[in-house]
Amino acid sequence: MEKNLDVLVIGRNCVDYIAVIDRFPEEDQKMPLIERRMEGGGQGGTSACCVAGLGGKVALAGNIGNDADGRFALQRLKDFHVNTDSVQILDSAPTPVAYLLVNRTNASRTIIYESSRLPKFEIQPELAERILHAKALSLDPQTTYLAKVVKQFSTAGIRIVYDCERWLDHVKDMMEAADYFIPSSVFFKSKPKMFKSPSLQENILALKQMVHGQLIVTHGAEGAFYPYQERLYHVPAPLVAALDTTGAGDNFHGAFALAISKGLDLHAAVKMAVAVASLSCRGYGGREALPGWEEAHALSRQLRDESISCV
Repeated sequence: MEKNLDVLVIGRNCVDYIAVIDRFPEEDQKMPLIERRMEGGGQGGTSACCVAGLGGKVALAGNIGNDADGRFALQRLKDFHVNTDSVQILDSAPTPVAYLLVNRTNASRTIIYESSRLPKFEIQPELAERILHAKALSLDPQTTYLAKVVKQFSTAGIRIVYDCERWLDHVKDMMEAADYFIPSSVFFKSKPKMFKSPSLQENILALKQMVHGQLIVTHGAEGAFYPYQERLYHVPAPLVAALDTTGAGDNFHGAFALAISKGLDLHAAVKMAVAVASLSCRGYGGREALPGWEEAHALSRQLRDESISCV
């Protein structure tokens, strides 16, 4: 089992069924299918493929079902040279799938996903030993229940990156455990009584008071925001010929975790993550258009990290 990793990812691995259409259909309406594809998906799986595509040494840990979808998802990870020794193949439930409608007019996507019926993934002693030999541990949104377990790795010098989608049980524990807590701006809508302001900046500053480590907030086509040393910074996303935004957030987290593992400072790591997420939108699904390190690094050096206000 390979131990010396740049990034170890724990998270969901599934299959995406992608339908490309000219516009999103109204209810009870027929719509011609322009193109259909099948690709590996899941936040953890796509993030791991991103790390591998950028040249990083990466392993994925998680559960999949012992079925055709699981075998396809596992093979796609191997195609990207993701180490799958810590992927558990289980008979207890099927591999989850997701159905994606991609609007080729504006590159937006609508996702209908199947909740996983697989048991929660637990960190066993062998995997814990492996994590201790990784430079970064990247966790997908469903892993908040592992917060108290993974906190020990942060104290051992492993950088913990958490991908946050919405307010879940134990998310406060993850706010305490993660070195880098990275939600999408959609996160604020999942707790409207707590984040009442219509201002993104005000909500970021409110969340900053709750997060122990470094906060970074992604904001779709607007790029990313992060408070640092009494300033709020913004890295605008570059213009790309986008076909599909599927997986952009997953790729942001994968690229950021690898950048941190390579020793890039916060400003450079955020710019690298924004560049990779943007470039990944040039193809369908989250993996088709993943850039290599040199292409992404060249674009990241053109991006600005604007100080937009005091915090």
